[in-house]
Amino acid sequence: MIAQGGKAVYGVDVGILMLEARFPRIPGDMGNARTWPFPVRYRVVRSASPDLVVRRGAPGMLEPFIAAGRELAEEGCRLITTNCGFLSLFQAELAAALPCPVATSSLMQARMIEATLPPGRRVGALTISAATLTPAHLAAAGCPADMPVWGVAEGCEFQRVILGNEERLDVAQAEADMVSAALAFQRAHPELGAILFECTNMPPYKRAVAEATGLPVYSIETLLHWLVAALPA
Repeated sequence: MIAQGGKAVYGVDVGILMLEARFPRIPGDMGNARTWPFPVRYRVVRSASPDLVVRRGAPGMLEPFIAAGRELAEEGCRLITTNCGFLSLFQAELAAALPCPVATSSLMQARMIEATLPPGRRVGALTISAATLTPAHLAAAGCPADMPVWGVAEGCEFQRVILGNEERLDVAQAEADMVSAALAFQRAHPELGAILFECTNMPPYKRAVAEATGLPVYSIETLLHWLVAALPA
């Protein structure tokens, strides 16, 4: 441990605000520390269930997220993020309240990705819940208002386990769910030039989706690698 600016610093640059959940955190999932090539520090925000945040808009949860973010900053974290793309709703408030950079959602990459694509090609968001990913979520993340959005099938293994906060996950079936959704997205939107995973539990299936669609796939993983690379030594 070293002291920096009067604070205890433990060599962990990235603080991750976590929903209170019990579903499996397989390799590649944001909540599995082995996913990251750099140290991360987790802080669970109590009562912030997947259902509350994704399906019900996270009512009453802003202040708990701010408090938890401040704790991580006080412990030396120099970048704060969250493990749910739907928390883009809190981006402005968290950025204003915390003393370090904040990136609440992978969706914040959308405009940068689209700028890299050939004319006529679009980036599209693949989400765990198309029914509740609203224009407000997209606007808060700085996404184009007309960005294509597609969801995994309602009630599929991937969605049911994550949003239902279940303890067992059939990984092979979840991968099949992701590939099926991505292919359906591509058929419905032939203008897609890239896919952006909204959900931080989707990156374990990145390779399978990229191989099936032939498209580049972006996620919270690509966002954090970029942001961490920019932190001062």
